[in-house]
Amino acid sequence: MPENQKIQNPQTPVPTTQEMNDRDHVTDLLATEKYMTASYSTALNEMSNQSLYETVARIFKETQDSQRNLYNLMFQHGWYSLEQAPQQKVEQAYQQFSKTRQVLPYI
Repeated sequence: MPENQKIQNPQTPVPTTQEMNDRDHVTDLLATEKYMTASYSTALNEMSNQSLYETVARIFKETQDSQRNLYNLMFQHGWYSLEQAPQQKVEQAYQQFSKTRQVLPYI
């Protein structure tokens, strides 16, 4: 497969007006969910109260699931594209992880 090949479904057409369309709304929701999961992650790392930690961890999981569902929706409609990494980059990343894993005792 050629380097940097796009992975994308056919795009669902949306109106091109100044009004927000479906793609704009979903893009906004996805950005918000990504921000929220990052914020919850930071909060979880700094929480000392176990009960509060468990509650926020549940909310974090729900938010992460919502983020994934929005990503899947955008990908299905062709509104989110990816580039396939060349095999050489995948192998380099694997080798780097393997080296790190050998050094760290619990991975």
